[in-house]
Amino acid sequence: MPISDIPYQKDTLLGKTLSDLKLIAGKLGQPAFVADQLAFWLYKTNIQSYDEMTNISKKARALLLEQYDLGVVSSVKVQQSADGTKKYLYPVGNHKFIETAFIPEEKRNTLCVSSQVGCKMGCLFCATGKQGFQAQLSAGQILNQLRSLPEREWITNIVFMGMGEPFDNVEAVMKAQEILTSAYGFEISVRKVTVSTIGIVPAMEVFLRDSKCNLAVSLHSPFEDERRRLMPIQHVYPIKDVIETIIRHDLGKYRRVSIEYIVFGEINDTPKHVKELARLLNKIRCRINLIRFHPVPNVPLPPTNELRLLEFQRALIEKGIMTTIRSSRGLDIDAACGLLSTKALVKPEISDF
Repeated sequence: MPISDIPYQKDTLLGKTLSDLKLIAGKLGQPAFVADQLAFWLYKTNIQSYDEMTNISKKARALLLEQYDLGVVSSVKVQQSADGTKKYLYPVGNHKFIETAFIPEEKRNTLCVSSQVGCKMGCLFCATGKQGFQAQLSAGQILNQLRSLPEREWITNIVFMGMGEPFDNVEAVMKAQEILTSAYGFEISVRKVTVSTIGIVPAMEVFLRDSKCNLAVSLHSPFEDERRRLMPIQHVYPIKDVIETIIRHDLGKYRRVSIEYIVFGEINDTPKHVKELARLLNKIRCRINLIRFHPVPNVPLPPTNELRLLEFQRALIEKGIMTTIRSSRGLDIDAACGLLSTKALVKPEISDF
C-alpha cells in the first residue's frame, strides 16, 4: 500500500467496477449475477446498509459485512451560499476531510468533486495547495461525494475540479469515471463529465486514450516563464507538450476540450497574451473559460477589473476562439474556483471523524 493512501480497517464496496464485483461474488461463493445485483444496490439506490439488499442471500450479506465496508459516508458539515451553491465537508478517514461543491443553475446542476486530500502541485493562486498534500482518494471516496449527496437525483454534470490534481491520482479517477458513466453505474453521459488537469502528460495520455469524458486544461498563461511562476508543473510538463498531446489524439465530433484561464490584472490579460493564446491553441477545437481570481491570503496576485475582463474576452473571440466568462458561484462560502481548502474548516468538535 502506498504511504499516501488512507488506511481502512476493511476495503469498501463503493467504488468497485462490475468486473471487481464479479471477482468479489466469486470469492464469496456466489453466482456471477450477484455482481449485477450488488451494482444495482450500490449505484442505483440510496441504501445505507447490507440488510437492505433484499434479493441477496443472508449468508452472502453476512460475508460482505464481515469483509467489506459499504463505503457510504455522510457529510459532517454543509454551508449554503446566497446564490444557492452548497459546500459539503466529507470525512475521508484518519482525521482528514475534503470539500465538494454543489452548484445549481437554471438548466443544469453541477457537482464539483475532489480527487485528493490537499494537493502537491503548489499552484500560486490555489487555496487547496496551501494546505499541502495529505492523501489520495480512492474511487469509492470520489464517488461517495455523489452517492451521499442529498441532491444526488438532481445532478446533471460532474466536474473533477475540486481539491487535488485528478491526474496525480489517475487510477482512482479513471475507475470513478467508468462507474459514473457506465450502464451498471450512475449512467451519467460522458458528455456531462469533465476532468480538469494542470497538465500531467503521461496521465493525460491514459485519459485521452481510455476515456470519452471531456478534458479541461488549466493554462493561465501561454508564456512558459510566466506560467512557470504561477504553476511549478511547467518545469516538468511544459504547456507546449500538453497541447501537442491533445493534438495527437482524435477527440471526435462531440468530445470537448476546455481551457481554464484565471485572469490576473495586468499580468495575463494583455494583447500579447491574446496573440499568443491564438497561436498556441490554433490546432485544437477548444473553448476558453475565463475565471475571475478571488484573492487567497498571502498570494501577491491582483484580480483583473470587469472592463479588462470583458475586453480580454472580446479580443479572444475576435481571434476566432470561443470564450466564456465563468460565473463566480459560492464566493461567500469560499466555494468558488481555487478556494476549496479544509484547513480552516476542520473544527475540534468534528476532528474525530
